[in-house]
Amino acid sequence: MARLIFLGAPGAGKGTQAKVLAEFSHIPHISTGDILREAVAQKTPLGEKAQGFMDRGELVPDQLVIELMRERLSRPDAKLGWILDGFPRTVTQATFLDELLTEINQPYDQAVNLEVPDDVLVARLLGRGRKDDTEDVIRKRLQVYREQTAPLIDFYKRRHKLVSINGNVPPDEVTAELKKFV
Repeated sequence: MARLIFLGAPGAGKGTQAKVLAEFSHIPHISTGDILREAVAQKTPLGEKAQGFMDRGELVPDQLVIELMRERLSRPDAKLGWILDGFPRTVTQATFLDELLTEINQPYDQAVNLEVPDDVLVARLLGRGRKDDTEDVIRKRLQVYREQTAPLIDFYKRRHKLVSINGNVPPDEVTAELKKFV
């Protein structure tokens, strides 16, 4: 089974492609965005803390996300494989993830980077119509991504685990390329 880490800027198609590939492979799609939105909707203490960061277009602090990921990867459905979408977002989180995956004996196969130009990302995100997807917030999220998340590309490249995919083609073409990894 596959264990893949999806990287890419907000709007690159990570969630869409992760869902399709997870269904195809019969493994869970683990999205920190979905986990965080669920915590916010349920007004859990973690969700309330996360809400403030999300509303400002900032990343939720590592410790909050790390607590969620440890719990999620320990569930029985994740034992045979998974696709991570939205985690890790920082080199600190990637280092933690490496340690966690070693501890629970679930090494990842590849980090897959979906590459999409910024103007396309902005248009895609505005088209979703989410409350937190105003143009100002989107541009802030892209800036935060460039500063904090883009270094992950080098992190995985140095480990010879990075594969880059053109995410600016029709979704079925992206899916066909991704199926080569499962």
